[in-house]
Amino acid sequence: MATFFTVSGLGILVSILGIINMTGNISSLHWYHRQRVTEENRKPFGKLVGLGTLIIGLSMLVFGILFLIFEQTQLQAFVIIGVIELIVGIIVGMLVSFYAMKKYNGGIF
Repeated sequence: MATFFTVSGLGILVSILGIINMTGNISSLHWYHRQRVTEENRKPFGKLVGLGTLIIGLSMLVFGILFLIFEQTQLQAFVIIGVIELIVGIIVGMLVSFYAMKKYNGGIF
C-alpha cells in the first residue's frame, strides 16, 4: 500500500508540474532552457515539455494503480504490465521533452 501512495503521489505531482508547464509557465525548468527560449516560443515550448512531463506523471500514476491491484490480487501480470507501461511512458515523455528542447533551444544541453 505504501508503494501505491508513493508512486501515485509522485505521479500526481509530476502531472501537475506538466500541466503548469503546458500553460507556458516554464519557471520550473533549468535556467539554461529558460534563457535560450525566445519570448514568442515560450508557450509552444512549455506545451511540449509539459506534455512530456504529463505523460511521465500519468504513467507513474497508472503504475501505482496497477501495483495496488497486484497487492490485492497477487497476480504478477499487473506488475509486469505496469513496469512495461511505466518504461514506455517515461521513454515517450522524455522523447517529447527532448524534441521540444531540440526544436526551441537547438539542443538538450
